[in-house]
Amino acid sequence: MTRHGLLRRAVFLGALFCVAAVIGSPAQTFSTLLTFNGVNGANPKSVTLVQALDGNLYGTTVAGGSTGNCSGGCGTVFKISLEGRLTTLHNFCSQPDCTEGMNPQAGVIQARDGNFYGTTLGGGTHNGNGTVFKMTPSGTVNTIYSFCAMQNCADGYSPSGALVQGADGTLYGTTSAGGAKDSGTVFKVTPAGALTTLYSFCMKSDCPDGANPIAELTQGADGSFYGVTSQGGKGSGTIFKITSIGALTTIYTFCSKSNCTDGGNPKGGLILAADGSFYGTTFAGGTKGQGTVFKVTPQGVLTTLYSFCTGCAEGSALYSTLARGTDGNFYGTAYYGGAKGQGTAFKVIPPPKATPPSKVTPAWKVTALHSFDNSDPYPVSALMQDTDGNFYGTTADGGINPKCLNSAGCGTVFRLSAGLGPFVKLMNAGGPVGSSVIILGTNLTGATAVTFNDTAANFKIVSGSEITATVPTGAISGVVKVTTPNGVLSSNVNFQVVTTETR
Repeated sequence: MTRHGLLRRAVFLGALFCVAAVIGSPAQTFSTLLTFNGVNGANPKSVTLVQALDGNLYGTTVAGGSTGNCSGGCGTVFKISLEGRLTTLHNFCSQPDCTEGMNPQAGVIQARDGNFYGTTLGGGTHNGNGTVFKMTPSGTVNTIYSFCAMQNCADGYSPSGALVQGADGTLYGTTSAGGAKDSGTVFKVTPAGALTTLYSFCMKSDCPDGANPIAELTQGADGSFYGVTSQGGKGSGTIFKITSIGALTTIYTFCSKSNCTDGGNPKGGLILAADGSFYGTTFAGGTKGQGTVFKVTPQGVLTTLYSFCTGCAEGSALYSTLARGTDGNFYGTAYYGGAKGQGTAFKVIPPPKATPPSKVTPAWKVTALHSFDNSDPYPVSALMQDTDGNFYGTTADGGINPKCLNSAGCGTVFRLSAGLGPFVKLMNAGGPVGSSVIILGTNLTGATAVTFNDTAANFKIVSGSEITATVPTGAISGVVKVTTPNGVLSSNVNFQVVTTETR
C-alpha cells in the first residue's frame, strides 16, 4: 500500500469512536440556554450544532433575522457560547435578490481552512433554488455555488442536509430535488465553488436506487460515502454508498420485511462506529410502526436494534442523526412521544457482552433522558457532544414570540448533561510523525503535557479551547491525552500514525 493509501485509510479509521477516559461529571440535568425571538433568528430546523476552534457553537435558523425581505425572516447563521451568549453572524437575504441564499435548513461545518460552509434551501442566482455558501469566522458570507445552474436543474436544487468534508478536502452533500430525474442528487464541490453532480436518483425504473435524500453523508473506512434516501426503493427509502467519482450502490432497501418491521423513511444520516458498522434511525416502520434504531454493515446487512411506539415514554418518530457519546452509548432526539407527548432526548444502550457468548440475541435498551413540553416542543435536530462532556441541541419551536411564523414560538438552544465528563477532539485524526494536529477541548489553558499513545509530544496552547501538537517520533496509533490542571483528558477517537513506507 502506498503512503497516500495509508494516509487516506488512517484518516478514515481515525474517525471511528472509542470510549474515552473522562473526568467525572455532575448528574443528569437539562437547561435552555437561549430562546430565539425572531429578530436574532427563528426556528432552527434539522440543525446539528458544531463546536468550532474558538470553543463556541455554531448553527443556523431557517427563519427570522433582521432583514425584511422574507415573510417571517430569511434565516441566520449564529454562534452561541456555552453560557448562552448569542451572536448573529449573518442575516440571509441581506444581498440584492438574496443571491447569498435564504432559509438554511441544515447547519454549518468548519472546514480545515478555518471557514464555515453550509447550504440554503432557497435564494441564489438561479430562480431561488438554493446555494452553497462560505462564511468566515467573523461572519462574512460568500456564495460559492447557486443550484439550478444547469438546464432543467440537472445539478439539483433545495439542499436539506449538511455538508461533509472528505479526506480529500472536497465538500460533499445532497440535494432533495432536481437532478436528471428530479429526485435529488449527490454532489461534491470544492471550497472554491467548482461543483460536480456525482449521481441523480431514480435513474432506474420505479426508483429502486432511492429518491429524495434529505440527510448528510458519512465517509466510511473504505473512502466511500454512505447515506440514506427518504423515499424510493420499495417506497420507504434506501441506504446507499457512493464513491468520490459517483459510482453508487444501493446496499439496503427499507420495508423489505413484512409490515416494514425493518423500518422506513429515514430522515437522519448515518454515523460510523468503532465496530465498522453504521448506525441510524428511521422515522416510520418497525414492529410498532413509529420508527427504529438500526445497524447496517458496509455490505448492507441490516439489524433493527429497537422499535419505537405511539405513546412510548422514550419517544417516537425520529428525524435526526444519532450521536455516539464517550461512554459508548448512542444519543438522539424523537419528535413525538415522551411523558408530555412533545418529543424526547433519549439514550440507546448496547447490551453487555456475554462471556461466553450467548446464543440468544441480547436486547438493546432505550431510555428517555428528557421529555420536551410546550416551552420547547418537537426537537428535530441531532444532539452534539461538546468537549465539556455535555450534549447540545435545538428545538424548532418553543419560546412563544409574536415575531415568529407560528404560535408555537421561535425555537431554543438547550444543553443536556448525561453525567459524562470532558474530553478532547481531534480536528485531524491521522498523519505521519512530524505532522501537526489540532486538538479541541475545554479549559485547556495551563496544560502541561500532550501524549500520543503515551509518547510525549511538543505542543502549543493556542487558546483555552485549542492546542496544536506535533506527532512525536516513536509514536504509535492510539489515544491522545492532554494533561491539564483539572486532570487528564482523553480523545474520543484514536489517532492513526501513518507510516511513510511504501508497501
